[in-house]
Amino acid sequence: MSSSLAFPSLSLTLSGSSSCSSLSVFRNGIRSFGPRNLNRSRAFMSVSVASQTVVHDGLFSDYKPTLAFLFPGQGAQAVGMGKEAQSLPAAAELYEKANDILGFDLLDVCTNGPKEKLDSTVISQPAIYVTSLAAVELLRAHEGGQQIIDSVDVACGLSLGEYTALAFSEAFRYLGNSHGSDNMLLCSFLSLLHLIQYASFEDGLKLVKLRGEAMQEAADAAKSAMVSIIGLDSDKVQQLCDAANEEVDDNNKVHIANFLCPGNYAVSGGLKGVEAVEAKAKSFKARMTVRLAVAGAFHTSFMEPAVSRLEAALAATEIRTPRIPVISNVDAQPHADPETIKKILARQVTSPVQWETTVKTLLNKGLEKSYELGPGKVIAGIVKRVNKGADIENVSA
Repeated sequence: MSSSLAFPSLSLTLSGSSSCSSLSVFRNGIRSFGPRNLNRSRAFMSVSVASQTVVHDGLFSDYKPTLAFLFPGQGAQAVGMGKEAQSLPAAAELYEKANDILGFDLLDVCTNGPKEKLDSTVISQPAIYVTSLAAVELLRAHEGGQQIIDSVDVACGLSLGEYTALAFSEAFRYLGNSHGSDNMLLCSFLSLLHLIQYASFEDGLKLVKLRGEAMQEAADAAKSAMVSIIGLDSDKVQQLCDAANEEVDDNNKVHIANFLCPGNYAVSGGLKGVEAVEAKAKSFKARMTVRLAVAGAFHTSFMEPAVSRLEAALAATEIRTPRIPVISNVDAQPHADPETIKKILARQVTSPVQWETTVKTLLNKGLEKSYELGPGKVIAGIVKRVNKGADIENVSA
């Protein structure tokens, strides 16, 4: 592995796999979520001072996953989540920092509800983000947990979970203590230059907060909904959508929004279109339909009003190349270029989630084990539907 640092009159190449472990850098008490060494992480680090470094977006295109962290999306929330985090200072502190940003006691809502409040888009998205990263801290505190974290070489998340995966992979940050070097003197040198900065849990949370607010506002602007279709393949679900769309106007059209796993696909669209899907599902031999407890038609054009707000927030956020591949929901590919990542995150709310392709690709590329970190066991269930023999373990908080 090699990394380059570009200065106006200085170029340094860092290579090796050991960490600069003596520099334990915190920001407001919040540690870096990433590993303390990069032995198995496919990482690229570029820094420019008074100059600009271009990162090739295909940097991770030939990634070979062995150990993955998977993060859940909206819908995984449940009253009582976060209780385990209270017993671990590093995890509890995440909720304390969240309180300052959100303006309310997030842990209280997570543990005590009420359910209606926790299920709201503006609450559930930050709640899942924080609780998932708290789960990382709980894993770190267990025997062998740090070794597991150090060994993760790919991350991904379902919809909202992509933000959590990027936070874990240190994309919402400047530079951090996990980027090590065999040369301790060089580590100290970079620290003195203030180039070793801090993981930005806060920046990721601010984006998630705005995302939830923008999506809620977009949902409030039109009557829309989401429904899961159980028991059909994706082609049949598309035929079901086509049949429903013949009976409704353009403002009520429906589309497949989440390609989750074989036999489980979520459809989004106008309320009348969703109702038509529900009415016709049995005639298409669907086993059942489940109306989703979300604010509206996520991952369709109904969320277009949220895009401009997200674009503005992302433009104002410092995003770096992730230290490991993070798989996009939009195209099931990892991206390295920060500007490309920003564009994809903005597009994500109006684009179908390609989760089935993501999981299949990871397994086909040789993924040996994965961990679901956060509330619930939705991700583990989906992975098992793709491959019953997949090795996945849940770490909740």
